[in-house]
Amino acid sequence: MLNTQTPKIIFFDIDDTLSRNGIIAAHNQATLEALAETDIKLVISTGRSKAILPADILGLLEADILDAIICMNGQYSFDNKGLISHYPLSDTQTDKIVMLCQKSELIHKFDSATHIAWSHENARLREYNAITPNSILDPNYHKANTVYQCSVFFNNQEEKMQDVDFAQDDLKLVHWHHIGADILPVNASKARGIKDVCQYYGVDARECMAFGDGMNDLEMFDLVGYAVAMGDAQPALIERADFVTGTIEEYGIQEVLEQFKIA
Repeated sequence: MLNTQTPKIIFFDIDDTLSRNGIIAAHNQATLEALAETDIKLVISTGRSKAILPADILGLLEADILDAIICMNGQYSFDNKGLISHYPLSDTQTDKIVMLCQKSELIHKFDSATHIAWSHENARLREYNAITPNSILDPNYHKANTVYQCSVFFNNQEEKMQDVDFAQDDLKLVHWHHIGADILPVNASKARGIKDVCQYYGVDARECMAFGDGMNDLEMFDLVGYAVAMGDAQPALIERADFVTGTIEEYGIQEVLEQFKIA
């Protein structure tokens, strides 16, 4: 039987959960605005860098529709008052990550609170950097700035650094797309960010709900009391979910909230 106790916090992934192609679906924005009138806290939990959070999501935070944002896979959490928690990469970690990326001859980027800094450019990245103010080319950025995660981009679906033993360096590779993944400390995850936010608000994670679709949502799903996979979520995430709903276009978030009588 479905437990329909009202969650105290709802955590939302952005891409392919709230938003499609970087733009929040109008019906999802309307739902967030309605939920903001309740006592439920609304928190984003994303792998995206703080530097490239979508303007519509930041606008919802500024308007007090959202209460907080967990970004960079739990490495950096904040609200309108400021920083909640952060976990910078050490010099040893960044040096090791760069060595691994160079050995695999992969374009990579480091994420700070203000920029994403690329190791190399190609034609597509030059176009992207030209229209993205916080995206820069600087292979040495991590040496002079505080960074929180690295992202790598593969040339094809088969090239996934499968021969690299990340664990021996207390690192891990978390795929968010068939041609891309994040390199993080082994203990980094959205779940750690959620623990920080729950402590900040004095809430038990088991009293919370989370919506997601990707592999970087696995730990988050294991932590919260009610985990919801979108209809087009990764199969491994669907297996870990308490409930599988529809896609964005199928009003998947609303379908679940209606069962909780909070939509």
